[in-house]
Amino acid sequence: MQKFDLIVIGSGSGLDVANAAVGHGLKVAIVEKDRMGGTCLNRGCIPSKLLLHSADVVETIRSASLFGINVQGFSIDYKKIVDRVNGIIDPESSQIRNAFDHIDNPKLFPVECKFVGQNTIQVGNETITADKILIACGGRPSIPKIDGLDGSGYITSNEALRLKEQPHVITILGGGYIACELAHFFGALGTKINIVQRRDVLLPNEDEDISKKITSIFSTKYNVYTGYQTSQIRKENNIFHVLAKDSSGKSIDLGSDQLLVATGRTPNTDTLDLEKTGVKTNERGYIITDEFLETTTKGIFALGDAVGRYLFKHSANHEVQYAYTNLVHGHKKMAVDYTAMPHAIFSSPQIAGVGFTEQELRKKGVEYLKSVYPYIGAAMGEAIEDKDGFVKFLVDKNTRKILGCHILGTDASILIHEVLVAMRSADGTIDSLTNTIFIHPALSEVVARAAYAIQ
Repeated sequence: MQKFDLIVIGSGSGLDVANAAVGHGLKVAIVEKDRMGGTCLNRGCIPSKLLLHSADVVETIRSASLFGINVQGFSIDYKKIVDRVNGIIDPESSQIRNAFDHIDNPKLFPVECKFVGQNTIQVGNETITADKILIACGGRPSIPKIDGLDGSGYITSNEALRLKEQPHVITILGGGYIACELAHFFGALGTKINIVQRRDVLLPNEDEDISKKITSIFSTKYNVYTGYQTSQIRKENNIFHVLAKDSSGKSIDLGSDQLLVATGRTPNTDTLDLEKTGVKTNERGYIITDEFLETTTKGIFALGDAVGRYLFKHSANHEVQYAYTNLVHGHKKMAVDYTAMPHAIFSSPQIAGVGFTEQELRKKGVEYLKSVYPYIGAAMGEAIEDKDGFVKFLVDKNTRKILGCHILGTDASILIHEVLVAMRSADGTIDSLTNTIFIHPALSEVVARAAYAIQ
């Protein structure tokens, strides 16, 4: 049995902890059964955003006539789009893997693993142990139990990002951020889109004004069926048939040559035999940790999708610095500061948010002020003809602290950062924005005007 100072399970954000620990002089093992770089690099945010940029370019071309530019005769080379992405992603992942060929620390075990004791892990035909262990095993698409789905040949986001042929018609089960981003990608390229969502709106976890607006916008571009529960999947002559009903009993039968399941994600913790360690998980399989990222078993820590506080790469990267400190310098542990944890959805239009939603504040009984300002009311918003976009602020009525900000529209993922700095590094009040000088006529003025609108 080989003994290490630290074992890291997963080569996504966990890899950063492993490398830092080696730099501190620790003997480290990394266990990764899949491609190096984790979900984000291989099956998540990086390849999806590379693909989505192609969709954004197509939408720009199609809207060019709004600005007096007539574009004719352009075509889409779907294979080239996908090959470009794989040509960027695969070499980068391979480069990370190849870096381990000639080093012993950290030592890579490119196999599946499972716990066989509290601090002992089986890797292939051997076992390894360490006093400290970090679980950063990530997650995978969650598959619902639907009659006929298993064995039908459906795809998840994993396969969608590497699909070799563009579907003529694709039916998407689910209405979350993965469903919306991939609907934008395939839809912009010309695929007919069906979205079947059991909730009444798309993106139901967003602020209610965002959810309603994106549902309305998507309904003008795609076939959106909200409030429908899928009951059965049939496949006949290579055509998927999705049978679903709404609460009134109205039924639909949607045919498509491709079926994408995007109904959420689940952690990979069920593959690790965690019961051998005393590490506890919640009812959804996420590892329970304290404010220091330590599990219910002393010396074993976890971060990222395995923990499930926030399913974002940037949140996992944020947790890395705390995991490293608390693993290596246990005598001076640091509680993770999740203040102003943002997110963005790279659909069309983009969406970004931070803090509480309005429905959450109502439920908590918090007294708040609200402002909503449209993009089109700012000079640059009018220049780019963004008639749907808006910025929404939710502010504590007494302290004027920013409780939430939600943006839908062009470059929402960029505009939110002004608010993040105010919430995390300034005094956190709406006045820290209104006292800032904004460049005219930059698009960021829409954030300023939404802030000014708070009385």
